[in-house]
Amino acid sequence: MKEGLYEQLINKLVFSKLKELDRETYYIKETAIDKSEAAKILSQYLVEVIRLSLNLITGDNSIEKQIELSNKLIYLLKTELNNEEFEEDLIATEAKILSAIFKKVDATFSDFEKHLKEITPYTRLSHSELFTGNNAGISLESEIKKEILSSDKIKFLVSFIKWTGIRIFEKELFEFTEKGGQLKVITTSYMGATDLKAVEYLSELKNTEIKVSYNTDNERLHAKAYLFFRNTGFHTGYIGSSNISRSALTNGLEWNLKVTTKEVGHIIDKFQKTFETYWQDKEFELFDRTHHTEKLRLALRKEKTTEK
Repeated sequence: MKEGLYEQLINKLVFSKLKELDRETYYIKETAIDKSEAAKILSQYLVEVIRLSLNLITGDNSIEKQIELSNKLIYLLKTELNNEEFEEDLIATEAKILSAIFKKVDATFSDFEKHLKEITPYTRLSHSELFTGNNAGISLESEIKKEILSSDKIKFLVSFIKWTGIRIFEKELFEFTEKGGQLKVITTSYMGATDLKAVEYLSELKNTEIKVSYNTDNERLHAKAYLFFRNTGFHTGYIGSSNISRSALTNGLEWNLKVTTKEVGHIIDKFQKTFETYWQDKEFELFDRTHHTEKLRLALRKEKTTEK
């Protein structure tokens, strides 16, 4: 075995290799599994074992055989745990994935398939992805447009907002909020980079709330993150270097990581909790166009003329 750090569950293979090592020659650290972490650690290990096992099944009817084996594992859990609820987890033999459910009554579209293409992210709802500004065939701009149109709640956390960036999603944000979608935005006046017009536009959208930090001496928010909630439970988030500006969202060499509830749900949860912590912080003030436009205008002007 190689020297270095590990976070490896000790199976029979690893156990046998460790026995071959001379404890007089090597420092070897083994840690007991914490009860609170056991389910997570064991399930992650089983995912990899099962994936490798299913990949061994090949041939014309490989999908049917993989489903059959998967169902046997579920039956085993049902029997061992004496829990009838596992019966509901059995995989249907048709080997299909549910992609969408929409009511036909009062539908806002006439062509169902076309509508799905317009709102379904290319990178899917359950797979993470890294955007580096040069993803072949997939741009951050086009992907976020689809995320907006397929969400029920959205939360943006950015250090500044440019009007050129808002214009990219103007149509999608309007459609999203008009149909009842809830939008929350947190930003700042840091360095005077935010465009007042952009904040004013967002504040006029239905079901939209914006909070601004004017205290940039102590609260220098540099985070750039976008969170998309869906009532179906398939939430997605983008965390990286892109503020809401045209260059950052289109052709800039910005790095942004897309994360999903199905792959890294704990990251989405932390995103949500941290956002709510900021939202409740008195440093972030709710913006109202009627009462706060002049305050933001003066703060932006002051930031532009103050050396940082």
